[in-house]
Amino acid sequence: MNPRFLTALMDRTGRSNETVDLLTVASPVPGEPQLALTEIDDPGHHRVARAHRHRDDVRVWAADGGLLILGRGVAGRLEAAVEVTEPVRHRGLGRALAFAARQLGGGEPVWAQMAPGNARSVRAFLAAGFVVVGGEALLLAR
Repeated sequence: MNPRFLTALMDRTGRSNETVDLLTVASPVPGEPQLALTEIDDPGHHRVARAHRHRDDVRVWAADGGLLILGRGVAGRLEAAVEVTEPVRHRGLGRALAFAARQLGGGEPVWAQMAPGNARSVRAFLAAGFVVVGGEALLLAR
């Protein structure tokens, strides 16, 4: 994650970088989610649109006040993202969505990246059993 190395790599490959994210992973959990989820297709939602730009095989589930997104990211790994709307924050929905990702992952590890400064997201994923394994710079085509 050395800035000089990343700059040289981006210059050489013609890529750019948005952020350096915290990288977490969790083992699968058997069973069905206890949270009421409905699989949806909403390409107009900003989080879903972002997932489609960075991942393949994107699937999205809605809960009352939140979204869970699973898709294939870097090196084909299964990656999760969640969003919780402001009116229902601080009630454990983020943690429940992150845990549900482990149950919906088809028996494989689930990865998640988040901004290290996003304390709510970091707490939710850690509480759902994800562990920090490093940092990751997503390099994008210019």
